[in-house]
Amino acid sequence: MSEEKKEDAHLDNSSALATSLPHPDGFFGADKTYGGAFVPPPLEPIMKNVAEEYEKAKIDPQFLADLANLRKTYIGRPSPIYHCQNLSKKLGGAQIYLKREDLNHTGSHKINHCLGEALLARQMGKTKLIAETGAGQHGVALATAAALMQMECEIHMGEIDIKKEWPNVRRMQILGAKVVPATHGGKSLKEAVDSAFQAYMGDPEHMLFAIGSTVGPHPFPMMVRDFQAIVGFEAKEQFQEIAGPGKAPDILLACVGGGCNSLGLFTAFLDDPNVKLIGVEPAGHGLDKGEGHHSATLTLGKPAVLHGMKCYTLLNSQGDPASVHSCASGLDYPGVGPEHSFLKDAARVQYETATDEEVIDAFFELSRSEGIIPALESAHALAYAMKIAKDMPEDKKLLVNMSGRGDKDLDYVCDLHGDQYGIGKEGIFAGPTKHSK
Repeated sequence: MSEEKKEDAHLDNSSALATSLPHPDGFFGADKTYGGAFVPPPLEPIMKNVAEEYEKAKIDPQFLADLANLRKTYIGRPSPIYHCQNLSKKLGGAQIYLKREDLNHTGSHKINHCLGEALLARQMGKTKLIAETGAGQHGVALATAAALMQMECEIHMGEIDIKKEWPNVRRMQILGAKVVPATHGGKSLKEAVDSAFQAYMGDPEHMLFAIGSTVGPHPFPMMVRDFQAIVGFEAKEQFQEIAGPGKAPDILLACVGGGCNSLGLFTAFLDDPNVKLIGVEPAGHGLDKGEGHHSATLTLGKPAVLHGMKCYTLLNSQGDPASVHSCASGLDYPGVGPEHSFLKDAARVQYETATDEEVIDAFFELSRSEGIIPALESAHALAYAMKIAKDMPEDKKLLVNMSGRGDKDLDYVCDLHGDQYGIGKEGIFAGPTKHSK
């Protein structure tokens, strides 16, 4: 196969689009425990129509060609793999590599599925895109795709997250999107999803709810995963150029909130038993602190129905979705994608956690060791990679999905943790710290 044809193959991503999971009814696993489409009766035909149109689109040569072209010329794919030589040397163990999704247009992996969803919406004759967002990266990416397709866009975002991620709010507004605050309950990602679903119910004929992760009713967990799987298929090919034919990373690591960046990296490697897969959830202030102090859904949750799907869910004593916390707004969610729930029970993916303190430390460590400022979401995976790498042989290779860049998190991190890392109240260097040279 020529180099040009090889490139076209992974841009087309046909292997991911042909994956056998989930079952036609949207459930994952032989016993169909997770997934499905638990929606009000008026939405049942709408979801069925989206599923049918997506099944047509993913085998439509023109749709695939349009998507491949935008991946190459608009997103800037393929994203590179970078070897963190300074960080690896400092840790003194395994070699840490990054899949640089932070270099994509809009600064994260979210643009991968947003362009796919926007193309599908256009093909279906929709005139408006509506969605939720946590950290704002999905909102920015969807607003970007809507501008490109010349469609209306409405983004629902928790009031707390609006204040925390204000630069992304401005980006959405500049791109022409309407940002709607979710002011009820915890005022974060769950409430943003609730708010967006309610608005979508008002006019599903003319809108597409472009869900921002591998969550929600079928077909969205499947569809978002398929669009994101380009990350892993690229990485599989790229790593052979780094390590040799047939070689793969020893361990893949990615953060898990809803779960799209992790499934984006993991999907291409699911059938390779020699590659260990680790998803990293937010331990927040600590798992022992109880409700409202973490977002470790797969670690401490139970199966329940949430936002149109059955998945692991953090529940309070009344059996309702629990209050959650993470320093990363994009992971601040009491549920998780149904495929992750299935992969946990199947023991194919190992799920671990990182505390806010470990995440902030990883945020500064990568920034000052490699000149790469990570998103707080991505820093969860990096934090766990740093923890295990130092005790592993130097010939082992860890690949972390650097799912987003940290521009959006700068004010939040510096305001709350700047003093500890030598950043004064006014942004002036305050003297030597444990990270100073």
